[in-house]
Amino acid sequence: MPNAPDDIKILFLRNIFQPLFLRNIFHPSDFTEESEIAFAHALKIALAAKANLNIFHIHQKRDDEEWIEFPAVRDLLVRWELLPEGSSGDEVKNLGLGIKKIQGLEKDPVTSILHYLEKHTMDLIVLSTNQQKGIDRWLHQTIAEPVARGAEQMTLFIPQGKKGLVSLKDGEMRVQRILIPVDQHPSPQAAIDAASGFVHLFNGHGTEFTIVHVGSHHTLPPYHYPKSHEWKWETIVPTGSVVEQILKISEDRSPDLIVMATQGHQGFLDALRGSTTEQILREAPCPVLAVPAR
Repeated sequence: MPNAPDDIKILFLRNIFQPLFLRNIFHPSDFTEESEIAFAHALKIALAAKANLNIFHIHQKRDDEEWIEFPAVRDLLVRWELLPEGSSGDEVKNLGLGIKKIQGLEKDPVTSILHYLEKHTMDLIVLSTNQQKGIDRWLHQTIAEPVARGAEQMTLFIPQGKKGLVSLKDGEMRVQRILIPVDQHPSPQAAIDAASGFVHLFNGHGTEFTIVHVGSHHTLPPYHYPKSHEWKWETIVPTGSVVEQILKISEDRSPDLIVMATQGHQGFLDALRGSTTEQILREAPCPVLAVPAR
């Protein structure tokens, strides 16, 4: 349990890895060029976890030609040199990857997403966000409430126009620096476990984890994390505005990923529509992983 006497403290508390278990990944796509990066993230994570990738598209009517518009999984795997040219669907399965392409038929996109998530359990949702327009597309009440209600799972937000974790060119995954803002509520443990499990999923080496608590050492919440000679854990306790300090440290440290805990069912929605998480999502220089605290 950290109770740091100094502003910066290195802690190695336990030698237990908690791999991130992902069986089903959900990725809504509008098939625009801007959303291609988010699709690459969903595919890369599904490959590493040997999970099922559920690619969801909303259209008012089913048309066989529309299925051609779905992101070309095999094309990207060929580009990443994981498959040879002309590979079959069976060769994709040999990679341990399951692909399911879903086409929503309702006129209301919320209804399509909600109906699907009510019937299918997902472990991770990967979304593309447009920071220049805020995140209204996904935070609008009519979308956020039912999606959050039906999907009490981790959500990875990929901001358009900012650096991502995955290279479209070769599929290389970079997760060298992770920032984890923490507070007393919700408990930060879910975010810390998810962050270490995420890195462990990709066999990350030399990763630096920076835990940030804006406040004082007296208000620093208890937590633990796995010990590894390959990883460095650092705790910083600045004072000032929570959002300003987190964004300032993000600018100084240039993290590859920000991981934040939310309250779960109701708190997940509140966090997305509310102050800290939404503001950080709007300004974050990198992807943000929102993790419901169980």
